Amino acid sequence: MKIAIFCYSKKAKSSAERIALCFGQDEMRMFSPARLSDERFHMIPMPSISFYGEQFDWADAMIFIGACGIAVRAIAPHVRSKVTDPAVLCIDEMAQYVIPILSGHIGGANDLTRKIASDLGALPVITTATDINGRFSVDSWAVENRFVIDNMSLAKEVSATILEHDIPFSSMLAISTELPDGLVRSDSGELGIFIGWEKREPYAHTLRLIPPVLHLGIGCKRGTAAETIRKAVSEMLERYNIDSRAIRCAASIDLKADEPGLREYLQNTGLRSEFYSAERLQAVPGEFSRSDFVMKVTGVDNVCERAAMVGADQLIVPKTVFSGVTLALAAETKEVRF
Repeated sequence: MKIAIFCYSKKAKSSAERIALCFGQDEMRMFSPARLSDERFHMIPMPSISFYGEQFDWADAMIFIGACGIAVRAIAPHVRSKVTDPAVLCIDEMAQYVIPILSGHIGGANDLTRKIASDLGALPVITTATDINGRFSVDSWAVENRFVIDNMSLAKEVSATILEHDIPFSSMLAISTELPDGLVRSDSGELGIFIGWEKREPYAHTLRLIPPVLHLGIGCKRGTAAETIRKAVSEMLERYNIDSRAIRCAASIDLKADEPGLREYLQNTGLRSEFYSAERLQAVPGEFSRSDFVMKVTGVDNVCERAAMVGADQLIVPKTVFSGVTLALAAETKEVRF
């Protein structure tokens, strides 16, 4: 985590030193006005609008030790979206109160507030409605579990509705704990939450949370263009109604590690990639479709299915061929826990 701390008095600097001890190896920057700056506290330049903007873009968390008004004026020109804005906290110079003022859920400001308050023996002052009412907070829970939130507008609607009554919830993943306050298991309703890699919408208004648990196995001929691979993957996902954001990584045989089209496709999508030896792939347990031709050329009877299953648990899309590109999808086992 990258943390920026801002102080405006000698007492605030002393509190900043205490706060810094709450964090281990996190990257940290501490700032103060020129009259208080030293080797530990860098100078806050004047005018400061662009300076605070730079820190806003750099930091995962900004901690202001002083009045809330100072923090609000510093960040106001730079606030853009609850999806991307950093956590912003305000702490009084005596370190008695810790107050999250921006990105409480997705940015993690509320959790950071609880941690710092606990370490300092301070009082956390949290004002988000779901937290103070003990109701399920879909956005913070999704971020904690690294699920992709499909629609932020619906997430806001869920957070508002859940304060009034329980909302339905369903999941392709196994649910291993009791549901929290605010959720009830149901496959129908006006507004609800669905967890899964399929583009399924069981409710009139469905907030989909997408778990990145799928492994994409790829096999292709020499000289296959990146665009051909992209179209093949797109067609497969459309056929099986699968959201591309559920794909965590892609894999193939090491013979394809230098294949220009495949490398370009992986670079364009940003997918983490793995290339395995024929011996490693052949050793993957399970039953797979066999190709004598592939065995003769590569030394393994199936590339895409076996590559997809490395580190995964269940083959959900078996070998599928599109324009000479062979594809398969496998899923990791992940449980839903609250």
